[in-house]
Amino acid sequence: MNTAATPSHITLSTAMLDLVFSRDEQLLSLTRYAGERQSWLHSGTESELFALTIDGQRYTSRILELAGIEMDFSVAGVQHMIACFDGNGFEVEHHLKVYQDTALTEAWQVIRCTSSHSIQVSRADSFTLDIPASEYELLYYTSDWGDEFNPVRERLAGEKILETRFGRSSKGQHPWFALTHSSGAVLSGSVAWSGNWVFRFEPIKGGYRLSGGLHDWEFSRDLAPNGTMETPIVVLGLGKDLNAVSQQYARIGRRYWYPRTSLSAKVPVEWNHWWSYEDDHINEARFLENVAVAQRMGVEVCVLDAGWFGPSDADTFWYDYRGDWDLVNSERFPRGARPLSDDCHARGMKFGMWCEIEALGVKARLAETRPELVALRDSKRLGYICFGSPETQEHAYQTLARLIRENNLDWIKLDFNLDPGAGCNRTDHGHGAGDGLYTHYMGYYHTLDRVRRDFPEVVLESCSSGGLRIDLGLMRRTDITFLSDPDYPVHDLQLFWGATTMLAPNACLHWSFGEWINKNPPPPQNFNPRDPKLKPHQLDYYTRISMLNVFGFSQKLPELPAWVESRLSDHARIYKQHVRRFVKDAELYRLTDQPRRDGSGDRWSAFQYRLPDETESLLFVFRLPGGEESRTIRLSDLQSGRLYRIVGFEGEDLGAQRGSDLMETGVHFNTLPEEGSLLLRIL
Repeated sequence: MNTAATPSHITLSTAMLDLVFSRDEQLLSLTRYAGERQSWLHSGTESELFALTIDGQRYTSRILELAGIEMDFSVAGVQHMIACFDGNGFEVEHHLKVYQDTALTEAWQVIRCTSSHSIQVSRADSFTLDIPASEYELLYYTSDWGDEFNPVRERLAGEKILETRFGRSSKGQHPWFALTHSSGAVLSGSVAWSGNWVFRFEPIKGGYRLSGGLHDWEFSRDLAPNGTMETPIVVLGLGKDLNAVSQQYARIGRRYWYPRTSLSAKVPVEWNHWWSYEDDHINEARFLENVAVAQRMGVEVCVLDAGWFGPSDADTFWYDYRGDWDLVNSERFPRGARPLSDDCHARGMKFGMWCEIEALGVKARLAETRPELVALRDSKRLGYICFGSPETQEHAYQTLARLIRENNLDWIKLDFNLDPGAGCNRTDHGHGAGDGLYTHYMGYYHTLDRVRRDFPEVVLESCSSGGLRIDLGLMRRTDITFLSDPDYPVHDLQLFWGATTMLAPNACLHWSFGEWINKNPPPPQNFNPRDPKLKPHQLDYYTRISMLNVFGFSQKLPELPAWVESRLSDHARIYKQHVRRFVKDAELYRLTDQPRRDGSGDRWSAFQYRLPDETESLLFVFRLPGGEESRTIRLSDLQSGRLYRIVGFEGEDLGAQRGSDLMETGVHFNTLPEEGSLLLRIL
């Protein structure tokens, strides 16, 4: 680490995205712009960089005394600056990371109490950024169960606040935004945090002030002498358009953020029993019967979802007994889960299990045997165990480690099906009354890091009532995230379009379609693979949508008609041999607008994958119900003078065209039926 000499006065100007320090009459620029139209960020004012409220007083980088600057270049392609500021009884390390060849920046702070008495932090904005007055369109996503990534586009006018107060990062709204300037350039932000967060857009003289990070609602943290607090990371990115910004998120995520095992790096084909059998319909015989068919179909990992644990009663309801992970329901699994694992491994497949390690069901014995773990608010149970407690962290780690070892696990699906709100306010858990949710997530992160360290080849899948905790905090500790519980086609396309504005496709998992035995499925969840009216092009349409990301199934495999099993097997083969290398490494382009599950939005959907070496692209095209009979799709970022051939995997051959024609004139499609699709190679 290099320490820079600090002049007596230093100007911290405009944006963390163009932060320039004066040093020995030289300029040290920490960022390069990725595009040519980013000058609109310069407002001519000094940026505050961050803002903290400590003991009721607001402090910013403009108020505090700059004590020193350190530069860390130890990670290839990353410039990490740490600016140290002194306050009255505290010090702040302002961390700024800039990634080479991108306009993507991370900012966060570490606050340390240097006083002889405690101080209280009641608000911590990991970034502030001033932008000039202009015309801006704000894009963000609202979210609820089965309604994730619902886009809202509106003109930025007056004060606007994006937030969640539910205790889960994607409940209510997703922790991400994109602000489009009248020039077309896009500024995007995301809070890498799994709990309550906030983005504020506030009018100021000459423009707007953007700020955010950890939500200050019902939050306060007392720091004892020498105590510290780390604020959540906020990621900011710039690009010429939304695709350019999203590609930076994906590129940096793949290279620096996402953990990878040999299995997750493979981007495997997964089968999970959940919607076909749910809880009380799954047992050892049914699971093993499905495993045998899964092997034949080319599946690579089989996951045992909820239904395996709890009292030995065939009719127990999984939700009530979450927390009692030491109990295996022997009525359903008389030999436990290990024989299932052994059978998968003997067939050349991997094995995974579901566990909602944070949760505490209303009938779980754990509340009585370990009451010190229980999260309470005003003495009422919140439905989970508080990871702010070191005892909870140890209990959770030992539980997960035992499950991994006893069952020889390759994969764990970590779910979370409740809203913690403001979190636990017990004061005997290693946290105070105002920072229970904050310490819960810091403790959960610590536990996941420990599991990763000790079991580096176990895939960790993140899930939360489907897609209600999707954020870049968890994505630094888990291999993949599950996007949503429902999985009908238009919903799937809406999810993928939205999720990949901040995640790489290989970080996303969603099933092609599920056979719901639930008595109350979403109205569009009506796919039946045994329907004699089902047409092959519909099956292809349903299935190819899931091939856009990590490819998964949730069907009763032994009951599939022979032609359906054969066709799904073909798709799995094509995915493994041709598609997943694009999902894993390629740049993604949205060629159409976001479709909507309510029937609005674009009724055609097209995505282009382009390999980093630009040698080959892959084109997915879908005509949705209600889509016009023909559509012209223009491709992106091809070599203008190169002659490209367009061929499919079903014998399609669209001939050869120059890159300039494919980008300017496009490819015309007029033969697809509704619920039709094409998967094409651009060679």
